[in-house]
Amino acid sequence: MTLDEFYFLLTAKGQELLGQVPPVTPDNHLQVATQLRRQVKPALAQAVIETVLLRQEAAVKFSRAGQMYFDREALEQSSSEIVSTYRAQRFMRAGIERVADLGCGIGGDSLALAAKMEVMGVEWNPVRLAMAQENVRAYGHGMNFRPLQADLLELTPLPVQAAFFDPGRRDENGRRLTSVHQYRPPLTLIDKWQTWIGETAVKISPGVDYDELPEGAELEFISVRGEVKEGVLWFGGLQSGVARRATLLPSGETVADDEMPGEPIAVTEPRGYLYEPDKAVIRAHLVEAVAKQLVATKLDEEIAYLTADSFQPTPFARCFAVLDWFPFQLKRLRHYLRERGIGRVTVKKRGSPLEPESLQHQLRLEGEEECILFLTQVGGEAAVLIGQNVS
Repeated sequence: MTLDEFYFLLTAKGQELLGQVPPVTPDNHLQVATQLRRQVKPALAQAVIETVLLRQEAAVKFSRAGQMYFDREALEQSSSEIVSTYRAQRFMRAGIERVADLGCGIGGDSLALAAKMEVMGVEWNPVRLAMAQENVRAYGHGMNFRPLQADLLELTPLPVQAAFFDPGRRDENGRRLTSVHQYRPPLTLIDKWQTWIGETAVKISPGVDYDELPEGAELEFISVRGEVKEGVLWFGGLQSGVARRATLLPSGETVADDEMPGEPIAVTEPRGYLYEPDKAVIRAHLVEAVAKQLVATKLDEEIAYLTADSFQPTPFARCFAVLDWFPFQLKRLRHYLRERGIGRVTVKKRGSPLEPESLQHQLRLEGEEECILFLTQVGGEAAVLIGQNVS
């Protein structure tokens, strides 16, 4: 979408068309496009359809998606409203009143920050910058947002107290970039910025390599309803005094490395209950901190499954009752399940080379009962646990 096409969407005619277009589906897409092209030029019709489609997709991230503007790549990389709101609260608690959103894209973080403080949105792409301004306005905070078109590689000191940096994490073909050295622009830029902005936060991929991370930063992984969404590096006065943290949204429950046990967690055979830690807990290397809370042990030194004698509710892990377990052998497992009339299984795995779909096919089950199979390691040996949901 060009800047002229975007500005057309803001006109009375553009707003009228956006209001008239029904939800676009594969079945009606061609019909909608044909009708729009009878009223405006093809490029403008495409801008309307693209906006309607992206608003539909953005509804899972933004409560006001129906009033916002996007391009596909920026939408895919943008933080969801629930994450950006959580992060903005941390800036606010640190006493920040003026912040720069570096690489603000379509404003996914600016709209949350602007609800708490003054925001300078810095972006080189003029269309995205214009979208960011409109998106912040959609949330009623336009007066707190100042757009600045600038190249982050050439950035000079800004009149702000803190900065949030969201580098691009896809290449020109749309492939995800997992190395911080490949980010666009690269993470090393923060070394320059921190000479004039000490309070800095950087959004990073949840699959980041720990060995690539700068020293001295607090590392936080954030999950939303059990799915890890992103990592954040916190610097300066934005830090909370720990090295690693896992935070679960929407509850806001958090666990940090200051809760790690003084001694290694023991490895034992499965007990009455199996705990599957949240992925943010795993990425933050805090499985043992959760084990300490649960008075649990590990099944294997390298596998993120915990086991305990009793059920204890926790936001940091799902719990399953262990009905049985034994060393993995296909014939034995098939006989075990058939003998108990189990015809439906959900297969989970950690540390096993077996593919769940392939295993289900090989089991050839019949029956009305169901259970959960955990393909994993127990003390370094392949094993299968049979379980049921508890939480």
